[in-house]
Amino acid sequence: MEWSIQEIARKAGTTSRTLRHYGELGLLEPSRIGANGYRYYDQAALVRLQRILLLRELGLSLPAIAEVLEGQRDTSAALRTHLALLEQERERIGRQIEAVRTTLHKTERGEELMAEEMFDGFDHTRYEAEVTERWGREAYEQGDRWWRSLSDAEKKAFMDEQAGIARDFAAAAAKGLAPDSDEVQAITRRHHAWLSTTTTPTKEYFVGLGQMYVDDPRFTENYDRHGEGTAVLVRDAMAVYAERNL
Repeated sequence: MEWSIQEIARKAGTTSRTLRHYGELGLLEPSRIGANGYRYYDQAALVRLQRILLLRELGLSLPAIAEVLEGQRDTSAALRTHLALLEQERERIGRQIEAVRTTLHKTERGEELMAEEMFDGFDHTRYEAEVTERWGREAYEQGDRWWRSLSDAEKKAFMDEQAGIARDFAAAAAKGLAPDSDEVQAITRRHHAWLSTTTTPTKEYFVGLGQMYVDDPRFTENYDRHGEGTAVLVRDAMAVYAERNL
């Protein structure tokens, strides 16, 4: 049995463009290409796509995924590893849910909050591999030292600031404001200042990060859950800010 590229894209929650991109990188070759030029995928290709999507969920870059797939030829063993990691992630997310539920209940009742309960399940180190792959080991270690130096209150304030910036970008997108408008650029300036807490954003870094907000579905979802089109506005606004100020 085989499926067309459109069918696989729909079932996997991705796009035909993404699947073709995976093919260009040698990550996912179609099992055959029809006379009409359409790509078709068999069961083995579906298993490989599942592995790719699982590794993306774990935060690996596409070059890192290529290395993993090349090094793990035993599909069954690889899937057992994925399953174990997913079960760990499920347990971590369960702890996060309970942490947020506890915070909500205690806040509503006016009870005292405990940091150990609020941040149970929150672990920034799960991004270690991706940060190292994108920006180098030194960047990860610098960020890790900075994060660990914060108090619980400072960590919460840092997270709240980013959430507020994302909501303001979404509100601007809903109004149809242009990326180079004064209001949007003011929000972008806050975003630059927020990033400057942990690093010194160069022009190339700032523009590249903005592009990643659109290219990486995890970042796109993080912004677009506040309002569709927000990630694109953020990317364009960051490019304008970088050109004017960096």
